[in-house]
Amino acid sequence: MTSMFKRLSCSASRGFAGSSVIALCCAIAPGAQAQTLGPLVQVAAGDPFSGCTADQLNAQQAAFGSVLFPATSIEPWVAVDPTDTSRLLVGHQQDRWNDGGARGLVGVISTDAGGSWTNSIPPGVTRCSGGAFRRASDPWVDFAQDGTAFFMSLVLDPMKATTPFGARNSGMLVSRSLNHGATWQAPVTLIRTNSPHTLNDKDSLTADPTANGYVYAVWDQLSVFPPTQAGDQLLAGNDGVEIARQLRNGTAGGAPLFKFNFTGPSFFSRSTDNGVTWSTAAPIYQPGTGAQTIDNIVRVLPDGTLRDFFTAINVTPSGLSIGYITSTDKGANWSAPTFVNDIQVNAVVSPDTGQPIRDASILYSIAVNPVTGAIYLAWQDNRFSTATCTTPAGSVPIDGIVFSESDNGGATWSTPVMINKTPANGANPCRQQAFIPAVVASGDGKTVVVTYYDFRNDTNTPAGFEGTDYFALFCPTSSACTNSANWGNEQRLTTASFNILNAPGAPGHFLGDYMGLAASGPTTVYPVFGVATGLNVTDEFTRKISGLP
Repeated sequence: MTSMFKRLSCSASRGFAGSSVIALCCAIAPGAQAQTLGPLVQVAAGDPFSGCTADQLNAQQAAFGSVLFPATSIEPWVAVDPTDTSRLLVGHQQDRWNDGGARGLVGVISTDAGGSWTNSIPPGVTRCSGGAFRRASDPWVDFAQDGTAFFMSLVLDPMKATTPFGARNSGMLVSRSLNHGATWQAPVTLIRTNSPHTLNDKDSLTADPTANGYVYAVWDQLSVFPPTQAGDQLLAGNDGVEIARQLRNGTAGGAPLFKFNFTGPSFFSRSTDNGVTWSTAAPIYQPGTGAQTIDNIVRVLPDGTLRDFFTAINVTPSGLSIGYITSTDKGANWSAPTFVNDIQVNAVVSPDTGQPIRDASILYSIAVNPVTGAIYLAWQDNRFSTATCTTPAGSVPIDGIVFSESDNGGATWSTPVMINKTPANGANPCRQQAFIPAVVASGDGKTVVVTYYDFRNDTNTPAGFEGTDYFALFCPTSSACTNSANWGNEQRLTTASFNILNAPGAPGHFLGDYMGLAASGPTTVYPVFGVATGLNVTDEFTRKISGLP
């Protein structure tokens, strides 16, 4: 295995603001097996909503005290068309607000293996795309086996902060494309809740790879009861992840900080006709009072079994766990929950000034090996922290990226191991923090890939610049990926460090709760990730990783 993990000597000639790209040339020893990095390519450029007036931008700013970050492309998700692996679809938030949501969601299509990109915006979502809602969030895209494309959107209208969620209604929409994402039909509404005491949040969509026509949509529905106007104690606006973090920490000395009860069940809707019609949305798991799920994601095993994974908050003794429920009949019925791993985590901070980073600290990433059916989990965790990050804002343990897998469909799981290769930094241990992991298995099932950010290159930087980079790490499944030593050949995907302090605040410096990572064909993957390219401006980039061992 030594040659498989041989470090490549690779370089590229552009920074993020450059307009030209030179392909990366990787020199490897004869006979060595190693992946090849393609050029860094910007996925979306410009602001398609810059001329929009339909969402009454100034009125939102005046009424809610909201701050808009125009020209931001944030929180990408990527899917590959199984009928043509050179066709990629990315969905992202466009023009983020500080207190939750964006002016709209944008689809971006590549038909040349990520070399160039064209906007393909689903109509009828927010007012800036001809829809009824002022804001949208949590973009999620996927392809069915016949190439039908899907785009799922969380939509909402903001309301003053005296409501629990800062939103007077919210819903879930699914757009459908019959020409592989080039154009989109009018969206189907899966749910719309006209109540300031309920927030539909954190959606995902999965087209069944084992049964064309079946498509699954899941999300959490957070609600407070009895109806109350005590929501001014929640400061996160209509941002479900930040609300969930507050509710997780919502006790002091055993007494609740909030004057209401809450719950957040997993909701589900499915289509059996490739998105033409959808079942009535209904809860499939009820965590109980004072508890919720978040980050619901359906994964399909090679035998067709469904697992809806989620983060459970205040359900298990640890308070924060990854669990799942199972369906063996394509979502008609679901099992009781199984809890597989606890999350031990704190929020990441910038390494010099200690400013909060909006990360994935209560979330996770999950993938299924399409050949073996092994299930892979990656998440932020501080259980392996051996140093403390101390900044002017305080001290926190150091988050790393941990990995666990199940080789028997989720019945048992390997002991978590820390896999990120962020080097120790005695001068400033805060530079050892790693965050926002994504995981995927290659199409041939022979390689697992994990991507993440860290601060290792934040050295000799001027005041106000806290250097951040994005990395990819690889493990051949012929070895034991449950052993951290078998993760190697780490590659830097950014060609120049960017300043995380330039990322807009929502409320921490925000690139997205998740990043895209998808397999294309047997030995190629595409990461899509955010970069702060200017003050309060973020863009998205990709680079093809091919020739996986």
